[in-house]
Amino acid sequence: MDLYGLIGFPLSHSFSKKYFTEKFEREGIKESSYDLYEMPTLDSLPSLLKSKADLKGLNVTIPHKKEVITYLDDLDEASAERIGAVNTIKVYADGSTKGFNTDYYGFRQSLVEWLDKRGETCSNFKALVLGNGGAAKAVQVALQDLHVEFRLVSRQKSEDSLLYEEITEDVLNEYLLIINTTPLGTYPKIEGCPSIPFQWIGSKHFLYDLVYNPAETSFLKNGAEKGAATLNGLKMLELQAEKAWDIWTTEEGMWSV
Repeated sequence: MDLYGLIGFPLSHSFSKKYFTEKFEREGIKESSYDLYEMPTLDSLPSLLKSKADLKGLNVTIPHKKEVITYLDDLDEASAERIGAVNTIKVYADGSTKGFNTDYYGFRQSLVEWLDKRGETCSNFKALVLGNGGAAKAVQVALQDLHVEFRLVSRQKSEDSLLYEEITEDVLNEYLLIINTTPLGTYPKIEGCPSIPFQWIGSKHFLYDLVYNPAETSFLKNGAEKGAATLNGLKMLELQAEKAWDIWTTEEGMWSV
């Protein structure tokens, strides 16, 4: 039996087990299973790797995408090392591990497809990236590669970021693409929402939420009510999951961003 799974905390919001279980059934993939390994900290990761001899790969979610790097034997230079965060771990036959980042691919591809369907190109936008966690790292690199100028928005002030209270009407008139990389609004705490001034959001804005459960977060709902175009993170999830599967099931597990 080939084992795969997801590590993070909490995992009650995750669609990964359902997604991969249905994939195995749909594609006739035999002797494979996908489980959830809830970990408040990564202290138990080494024991999980040792105790599951059939473990072939893991996905990594909040809050461990950056910290997990110190637990791995190797990093993919083209993705995880460059981004500084891991969301996919390949476990080799000898038990060694290598970290990859498929969030980059999932986000970049889904963003390009979304804007293209609406007759837009990425280079026409400036973006605000809400949050500065592991997922935000992949988003930043993708935006750089797409030649999208962006500013980070964080609760802590730095030279490279704005505070939420510094988002003015002028800022929103300039930055029309707003990407939420925080977990705010994720089930079951669906009332959560990044504190941006929605009174200045309008039909010229595009709001992308990496959260996919619920399908319409408070962030997206508030934007839609002001006429903004909105997209949740489900397509990104599907794209990054398929890229993770490619990594787990190919000989080298290498890919280029």
